[in-house]
Amino acid sequence: MKTNVFCVLICSVLMLSSCAGELNKVLKSTDYDYRYEYAKQCFAEGKYSQAETLLQDMIAMKKGTDEAQESLYMLAMSEFMNSDYESASETFKKYFTTYPRGQYAEVAMYYAGQSLYESAPEPRLDQTPTLGAINAFQQFLDFFPQSELRGKAQDKLFDLQDKLVQKELLSAQLYYNLGGYFGNVNSNSESNYSSSIIVAQNALKTYPFMRHREDFSLLIMKSKFELAENSTEDKRLERYRDAEDECYGFLNEYPESKNCELAEKFISKCKKYTKE
Repeated sequence: MKTNVFCVLICSVLMLSSCAGELNKVLKSTDYDYRYEYAKQCFAEGKYSQAETLLQDMIAMKKGTDEAQESLYMLAMSEFMNSDYESASETFKKYFTTYPRGQYAEVAMYYAGQSLYESAPEPRLDQTPTLGAINAFQQFLDFFPQSELRGKAQDKLFDLQDKLVQKELLSAQLYYNLGGYFGNVNSNSESNYSSSIIVAQNALKTYPFMRHREDFSLLIMKSKFELAENSTEDKRLERYRDAEDECYGFLNEYPESKNCELAEKFISKCKKYTKE
C-alpha cells in the first residue's frame, strides 16, 4: 500500500515537472502564434493557471489584431476560474469597456458582476464589494434585458440585497443589545434603543419586500417598549402609548408569529400606565 502511494506521488511530481518545463519552453519561444495557440489549448483543457500566465504576456501583443478580443476574454475567464476574482472583475470590465459590442460583451459584463459576487464578504464586514456587485449586475440587466443570463443575475441581486439587509439587522440588534447593557434610566441606553428603532425603520422602508421584515418589526416593538421602561417620568406615558400602538401593529401584521405572546405581554404592561 505504501509502495503504491509512493509511486503515485513520484508520478505526480514528474508530471508537474514536465508541465512546468513545457510551459517555460513555450514562454521562451519567440513564435508568438505558437504561444497563443498553446494558451488557447491550455484554456480549452481547463489549465487556467498556465493559460493565465501565457495570456498576460500576450494581451499587449494581440492588441489591434483579430485575436485581441478573444485573448482578453480568455484572460478574464482564466483569472475567474483561478479564483482571482478582483483581477477577473477588472479584466471583464476592461473587455466590455473596450469592446461594448464585442463577441463576449454580454458574458463579460455578467461575469464582472459574478466576480464581485464571489468576493462579497459576510454581512458583519464592510459591504462595499457587495454594493459593487449589485451595481455590476444592474448594469448587466440594463444593457442586456433579454439575456438568457437574466434570471441568474436577478437571483444574485436578491442574494446580495439580503447581505445588506442582514448587515442592517445585525446593526439594529447590536444597538438593542447595547441599550440593555447600559442599564436603566441612562442616556446611552435611550440613545441605543432609539438608534435600533431608526435603523430598523429605515431598513423596512428601503427593503419593503425582504424576508427579514418580521425580525425588524420585532426589534422596533421591543426597542420601543424598553425605551418606555427606561424613560424618565416626563416621557414615560407618551412612550408607553407609542410602544402599545407598536405592539398592536405587530399583532395585526403578524397574527401567526411566535412572538405574539410577547407582544400581548408588552401590551399588558403598557396598559398599567396608559390607563391611569
